[in-house]
Amino acid sequence: MQICDHKDGPVEKWREGVMTQMRISAITDAHQICIFEQWCEPGLGAPTHHHAVEEVLEVMAGRAEIWVGEDRRTVEPNQSVLIPAGARHGFRNVGDDILHVRATVASPIFEGSYDDAREQSRRWVPQF
Repeated sequence: MQICDHKDGPVEKWREGVMTQMRISAITDAHQICIFEQWCEPGLGAPTHHHAVEEVLEVMAGRAEIWVGEDRRTVEPNQSVLIPAGARHGFRNVGDDILHVRATVASPIFEGSYDDAREQSRRWVPQF
């Protein structure tokens, strides 16, 4: 059994006002999932993008507007959204405090392609 201690894990700046901590991924020997957390300042989050695999977004603290296709909903702590593989989606902080979300992606390596050409497509590859 492997125990992962997250309290000292690195936190990366993915974009202005958005900090990310990878928790479970290929680097922790996961084969089918990637779990990461993000902290987003008010008004910020993840622009419209898609993944080749399913994702679950869970709001841990704060309030998020999450969209999947044209469907937009406000999501609060202890609520999750299941995002189908290939679905265009995104989220943003609609509260006054920091939004804390946990994402689980059905792949050990995070890959996302963004609709906005100014956003860099992201492929998070662990440093082995």
